[in-house]
Amino acid sequence: MRLYRNFPALRIGRGPVRRVATIGVFDGLHAGHGEILARTTAAAAARDWPSVVCSFEPMPTEFFAPSNPPARLTCFRERFDLLAAAAIDEFFCPHFGMIRNLTPDQFIKALLVDGLNVAHVVVGHDFRFGFGRTGTHEDLHRAGRKFGFGVTTVEPVCWRDQRISSTAIRDALKRGDLGTAKSMLGRDYSMSGRVVPGIGLGRKLGFPTANVNLKRRLAPVDGIFAVRVDGIADEPLDGVASVGNRPMVGGGKTLLEVFIFDFDRKIYGRYITVNFVKRLREERTFEDMDAMTRQMRLDVRDARAALAS
Repeated sequence: MRLYRNFPALRIGRGPVRRVATIGVFDGLHAGHGEILARTTAAAAARDWPSVVCSFEPMPTEFFAPSNPPARLTCFRERFDLLAAAAIDEFFCPHFGMIRNLTPDQFIKALLVDGLNVAHVVVGHDFRFGFGRTGTHEDLHRAGRKFGFGVTTVEPVCWRDQRISSTAIRDALKRGDLGTAKSMLGRDYSMSGRVVPGIGLGRKLGFPTANVNLKRRLAPVDGIFAVRVDGIADEPLDGVASVGNRPMVGGGKTLLEVFIFDFDRKIYGRYITVNFVKRLREERTFEDMDAMTRQMRLDVRDARAALAS
């Protein structure tokens, strides 16, 4: 999958070839997004045109509320990997500030016509665009007739009569309902990152952990979890993970720490994916390290049981 981060790169990427495009934030790449991507790739394959996803960094909600953004489901690399796995040909992801002030007409001309050279556009039912989100599906259809591109609107995808959305998934993760999140995502919720050196406390306590520096201002999950880890062996490895700010050792930024069962290799620098299977409990403060170690043994026991069931 080709990645373009600005308009000049996009224009030289494919020359005059027309594209089938979809536009959105696509945070989490859930089952609803999956339907939109499937429609996009199918339309592109039918005409032998490249498929392209247009999204933005930072997300609009992060741009307008930098001090209080929503918890992010997927960082940039995770979103890129999921789009590539969906067989998307191109990913255009400019800085949101480049397009934030465009009117709907300017958005269509600059992005869809001059930038992407679209032959067809696939969007979700709630898609809005342009300054103040004032652009509508009717505006897209009018522009399509004027500039010669088609428009497909994808209806919402529901699970148990609830519309699948990134917001609904964040709410499920916040309350520890990983089952609902999995059903809406179509997979276990996961977070990825590179393993970095820690302070070594886990190893001293008999629980050596892989520490993953999360590139998020806010994580959508917190607490202790039964997990499976990809990126180290041919098969996922079972473990127990903590997401939090480690109040027993002074707190700080949110960190993902994973104790992988029956595993004791140094994996600094490896890029791993941690799949969250079951939430075991909340993060706690203990009276001393002995009490914390006893609880960690219980967490390991509970995680093994959850992963074996």
